Amino acid sequence: MLNLYNTLSRKKESFKPIKKEVGMYSCGPTVYWYPHVGNMRTYIFSDILKRVLDYNGYKVKHVMNITDVGHLTSDADAGEDRMESAVLREHKSAEEIADFYTQVFLSDMKKLNILIPNFMPKATEHIKEQIALIKELEKKGFTYKTHDGIYFNSTKFKNYGKLAKINLKGLEAGKRIDIGEKKHKTDFALWKFSQNPGERQQEYQSPWGLGFPGWHLECSAMSMKYLGKSFDIHTGGIDHIPIHHTNEIAQSESATGKKFVKYWLHGAFLNFKGEKVSKSKGGLYTISELEKLGYNPMHFRYLCLLTHYRKPLNFTLSHLEAAKSAYERLKRKVQNIEGGKAKKDYEKQFAKALNNDLNMPEAIQILWKALEDTQYNSKAKKQFLEKADSVLGLELLITQDDQIPENVQSLLVSRQEAREKKDFKLADKIREQIKSLGFIVEDTPEGQKVSKS
Repeated sequence: MLNLYNTLSRKKESFKPIKKEVGMYSCGPTVYWYPHVGNMRTYIFSDILKRVLDYNGYKVKHVMNITDVGHLTSDADAGEDRMESAVLREHKSAEEIADFYTQVFLSDMKKLNILIPNFMPKATEHIKEQIALIKELEKKGFTYKTHDGIYFNSTKFKNYGKLAKINLKGLEAGKRIDIGEKKHKTDFALWKFSQNPGERQQEYQSPWGLGFPGWHLECSAMSMKYLGKSFDIHTGGIDHIPIHHTNEIAQSESATGKKFVKYWLHGAFLNFKGEKVSKSKGGLYTISELEKLGYNPMHFRYLCLLTHYRKPLNFTLSHLEAAKSAYERLKRKVQNIEGGKAKKDYEKQFAKALNNDLNMPEAIQILWKALEDTQYNSKAKKQFLEKADSVLGLELLITQDDQIPENVQSLLVSRQEAREKKDFKLADKIREQIKSLGFIVEDTPEGQKVSKS
C-alpha cells in the first residue's frame, strides 16, 4: 500500500485514487529566467512521485503549467509582473522570453531524465478559462472590485487557510500593514487592471476591463480544465503552502462547492550557504553551469535522492562531488554485476521504502546492498536493477559506449551558447573540435543531436 504525507492532514495517508486514472498537477515554472538547481529539485521530487505511482501499477495523467503571465514580484499582489520585468531587462517580446526560457526548462528536464508531463498548458493560452472562473466566483458573491483589480474575499470562504493552518483572527489582529483597498490581509487578486493601457505587452479584454489574470487563478483554471473539479494529487514547493496553494483551494472550492485536491505533497527547499535561494535573486547554479564544472546532470539527480523530499537539502559543490563519486562507483558496479545462486527479496524491501512516503534514501541503500551481495543471483539482480532504475531514473543501465564523454558534453554546451549569441563562426569551430573527438553534431528544431561518427 502506497502511503503519502498529506500536507492537508499533516500525516501519512494510504493512497486511494478518486478514479482508476490518477490525476496529478504540479506547479510549473515562471519562464522569465534560468531555472536553478533548487527549482529542479522540486521537479525531480514530482518525477519520483509519478514513477512510484507507475511502479505501483497506476496510470497517471500529469499536468504541469507554464506561467507566462500574471506572476507578480510580490505575493501581496504588488510589484511588477515578472514577465514584464524580463521584457525591460532583455528588450525582447514577452513571447520570445517565455519561449526561450521554456525551452531551457525542457532541456534541463531532459538532462535530468524527468518524465515530460502529459499536458503543459500555458497561462496565456487559457485566459478564457480564467475569466470564466472569476465570473463563477462573482456570481456566488466571493469577489469585490477595487481601483486596481477584482479581488477574492477570503473571509467568505469558511475554511480559508486550512492547508497552512493559518490563524485568521490572529493574523488580522497582528501587525498593521498597508493593504490598500483590500478588505482583508488575506484577500488576493483574481484580475489586475492595466493601469496604463497599452504599456504592458500582455493585457487582455475582460468583463471588468483591460488587464491580466492573477497567478493563483491560472493554476485553478488549468488544473480543473485538464483534471476535473476534484483530482488526486497537487505538488509544489513548501513556499507555495501559505499563499499560492491556500488561494488555489479557496477559489476552486468556492467556485465548485467540491473538494479541490485529495492529497497535497510539498518538497522542501534546497539551501545554499545556509539559505533558500530564489530565482529572482540568482546566486545558485543552473544545470548547464554544473555541466561546465564537469558534473553530469545524473550526479545532481543522485544527490537529490540521498535526502528525503520533505527535508531541506544543503547544496555545496563538495556534497555534489561526493555524490558524483558514489554515482560513478554505482555505475561501475552495475556494468560488472556479480552474483551467486541465492534468491533474495530485495525488490520487496525496495517497494516498501518507495511506498513509505517516497523514502528514496532507504531505497538507494537497498539498491547498494543488493548490488554488493555476492550471493544474490546475478540474473535476478539484473532484473531487480532494471525495475529499481525505472523509479530512480538514474540511467544506470546505459553503458559507457552509449554515453557522450564529459569533454564532448562541455563542448556541446559551449557551442549552444555560441549559437545563442549568433557567433556561428565559433559554433562551427567547436563542431570541428567535436568531430575530431569522434562525434557528429546535427542541429534540429529540438536542439543539438550528437552521434558517433
